[in-house]
Amino acid sequence: MTQAAIIDGKAFAARLRQTIAAEVAALKAEHGLTPGLAVVLVGEDPASQVYVRSKGEQTLEAGMHSETHRLPAETSQAELLALVERLNSDPAVHGVLVQFPVPDHISQAAVVAAISPDKDVDGLTVANAGRLASGLPALTPCTPTGCMMLLRDQLGELSGKRAVVIGRSNLMGKPMAQLLLAADCTVTIAHSRTKDLPAVVREADIVVAAVGRPQMVKADWVKPGAVVIDVGINRIPKDDGQENGGKTRLVGDVAFDEVKAVASAITPVPGGVGPMTIACLLANTVLAAKRLNGIGE
Repeated sequence: MTQAAIIDGKAFAARLRQTIAAEVAALKAEHGLTPGLAVVLVGEDPASQVYVRSKGEQTLEAGMHSETHRLPAETSQAELLALVERLNSDPAVHGVLVQFPVPDHISQAAVVAAISPDKDVDGLTVANAGRLASGLPALTPCTPTGCMMLLRDQLGELSGKRAVVIGRSNLMGKPMAQLLLAADCTVTIAHSRTKDLPAVVREADIVVAAVGRPQMVKADWVKPGAVVIDVGINRIPKDDGQENGGKTRLVGDVAFDEVKAVASAITPVPGGVGPMTIACLLANTVLAAKRLNGIGE
């Protein structure tokens, strides 16, 4: 049996960043405009620190203006919202991103609501979610946007495809379904309460797994020839047959080794969807900068 094509998100993201850097250079030369991204981190969550550092580095590499605001964990909600408001008003900043999770005493919903929809490069505000659902131009969440790029690169025309999205979060599942609908797919959102989930997934030409359960999607869930996009990032014990001292490895929501024997194409974890997220964040920041300055569109 032919093995699935491995969708190389790392290589795609590198090409996308090159395109973004060229666009940034053109905006500087033709309009005197440098797109700017401000990232806010509250507390010292180790994973968040890694993400924030990577976002800053890639923003600078693209020739953009980068700001990172690191706040102590005891920062009050009022102090955080005041910073967001200052960034909303700063003409040098076109994208505002607060790294989640925030400490428990801060309301994530309140933080999202405080971000200007025009600078909401995470695509989480009610305004952008509503525009996406209504088919209007919007800043869309980065990971679903990256998934759509990978799907179009692999399949070309998506119209008429049957798609199943496993997961219904505001950050991933719901916007992914909306973007697939906008591409004229027939879309099912599946979740933990879906009856006979394997049978539902088996109907799909496109499977997007974003549920946060390690290796949940098995080979017998997948229709032969389907394209599988694995959004999951899960750490499990490293099984090397020895005492591993607590070592772990990254896996997705899809049982990769068995599903690749059934699918026509599949994203690996790591190296699939993950690299696309920051690249699409940069793309959203450039788009926001152009819209805020009346360029293009």
